[in-house]
Amino acid sequence: MAKWIGLAVVWLVAGAKGDFEVDCGNLMMGQYSCNTPIIDPKTQQPVGCTKDNIAKVKCTVAEGLICKGSGDNITFEEEIPCKYTNGYSFELTLLFSVLLGMFGVDRFYLGYPAIGLLKLSTLGFMFLGQLVDIILIASQIVGPADGSHYIISYYGPGIEVLKMDNETIKVSTSSVWS
Repeated sequence: MAKWIGLAVVWLVAGAKGDFEVDCGNLMMGQYSCNTPIIDPKTQQPVGCTKDNIAKVKCTVAEGLICKGSGDNITFEEEIPCKYTNGYSFELTLLFSVLLGMFGVDRFYLGYPAIGLLKLSTLGFMFLGQLVDIILIASQIVGPADGSHYIISYYGPGIEVLKMDNETIKVSTSSVWS
C-alpha cells in the first residue's frame, strides 16, 4: 500500500514539473509498451534469439516518463523468452525415426553418433530401440545433442518439458507451507 501511495505522490509531483525520470529496469506494467517481436520464418522464433533462450525487443516508455541511461530517453530493450534452435527439424527427425530408425539415421541426424552406430549394428536393437526412439522423439524428450530446440512450425506440436531440481523443490514447498 505504501508503494502505491509513494507512486501516486511521485506521479503528482512529476505532473507538476512535466516529465519524470525513471529507471527502465524497474518499470511496472502500463508504464511501457513493447513492439511485437519479428519472427524468423526459418526458425519460428524471434529474430536474435541467443543460446541463452533470450531475445530482445524494443520498448517505449509511457508519455510523461523519461528513461535513465537510455540514448533517446524514451526507448529501451526488454528481454523476452525464446527457444534457440540450431536448425534441427522436428518433422524430419520424426520421419527419420519412423522410416530409418532401425539404421540409426535419427540419432546420427541429432548428433548422437555412438547410439546411431549401435542402432545400425543391431538393426535398431531388434526394432525395440526404434520403437522407443519414436516415442521419445515424438514426445520431444530426446532433442538435438547440442542442447538446442527443434524447429517446430508456429502452430505445431510444441511441448514444454517441465524439469525439477533442488531449486524447484524449494520454491514449491515454500509456497505450500507458507
